[in-house]
Amino acid sequence: MLASLPLRLLLSPVLIAQALNVRRSAQLLPEPEGPRAGRTGQGPELRLLIAGDSSAAGVGVAHQSQALSGQLVAELAKDFTVIWQLEAKTGVTTAQTLAHLQTLPPARFDVAVTALGVNDVTRQVSLQRWWADQQAITALLAEKFHVQVQWRSGVPPLEHFPLLPRPLRDVLGAQASAYNAALAQDSGGIARNLPFDASRLAPQMMASDGFHPGATVYAAWAEALAQEIRAEFAPRLAGPPVS
Repeated sequence: MLASLPLRLLLSPVLIAQALNVRRSAQLLPEPEGPRAGRTGQGPELRLLIAGDSSAAGVGVAHQSQALSGQLVAELAKDFTVIWQLEAKTGVTTAQTLAHLQTLPPARFDVAVTALGVNDVTRQVSLQRWWADQQAITALLAEKFHVQVQWRSGVPPLEHFPLLPRPLRDVLGAQASAYNAALAQDSGGIARNLPFDASRLAPQMMASDGFHPGATVYAAWAEALAQEIRAEFAPRLAGPPVS
């Protein structure tokens, strides 16, 4: 109901005023320092690509070692030699990430993790357009980057973001829910869905801006992804049994 266009139009004067006020008052956090590509660990090689928006880039912590990329690579490095690359930027939509990936040279990755949707919600990208862009990214990952499995991270429930006032947070949260419903219905081919755990959005677990994850959230996200990736790829990369 709250994601419907007629209701958003009815509430538009209030929503626009609230959005402008949030934009004026929001604390702007930088992307963290640290490497965005590397090789580490021991065991069979696992090639990992992480792509997306500010959450993929690690905004909310000081260094990439505390962010999604650093914590995920550290977890996977316990079992694999991880060759990894981070392609993420604050503020990008799914369409902009697709355009960026199209500019990269062809490469080979086993796994891709994407984190996209929040900026599409805040910019009011339609569900149909957003879903078409998601599917285009999945196709590109398979064809250009030879990705075997892609984990699409769920869109955070914006209705729980401390920074956002009501009714803005409720309307944005309803649209995020619609995006997530689309993700949940499509896990065929290389795509997998990793739902967002709303319990991670306790205020004390978030960054100081009330909008981005803190290190605790990144750690839980990385651990959930590592479990999924390990279960999928450990048997694939183990090689034939020794007789």
